[in-house]
Amino acid sequence: MDTSDIRKGLKMMLDGQPYTVVDFQFVKPGKGQAFTRVKIRNMATSAVLERTFKSGEKLEPADVEERTLQYIYKEGSDYVFMDSATGEQIPVSEDKIGDDARWLSDNSSVDVTIFNGLAIGVSLPANVTLQIVSSEPGVKGDTASGATKPATVSTGAVVNVPLFVQEGEWIKIDTADGKYLERVNKK
Repeated sequence: MDTSDIRKGLKMMLDGQPYTVVDFQFVKPGKGQAFTRVKIRNMATSAVLERTFKSGEKLEPADVEERTLQYIYKEGSDYVFMDSATGEQIPVSEDKIGDDARWLSDNSSVDVTIFNGLAIGVSLPANVTLQIVSSEPGVKGDTASGATKPATVSTGAVVNVPLFVQEGEWIKIDTADGKYLERVNKK
């Protein structure tokens, strides 16, 4: 790969560590050689660096593997995922998942990034469907301004939902910002 391949989400090796491009800017000054300024995040430690690469400079693709695995259970501070094809179980430490753990429900599929045999990151789907386990009943007539109320879903996360959504219903939630998207008929 070279600098013309740089884009958001690109995975590359730098100093023996896997990095992913968070942001980049191509700069062509009036005088001198063009270059690309990138902001990259270490996939193992989450540290963010800024680097500059001259045009035409060669980059090494990251030696990482992306696998779709199913979440099965939590054990201590690890979340255990299983490869449904092989039955292999892969533990992922709590710090690699972070706040996204609130959207993990049994048997949900996620993309796990593996580097040197160790899980270094988890990518959730864009949205998840979860059941509301507790919610205050909505007040009749209080619907003029799109009011919301807090509702607790099956994973324990709290989401603001419209007043008409009832306990026991299934809802779709955006995993990026934790916002209610819509009700889902699940029978």
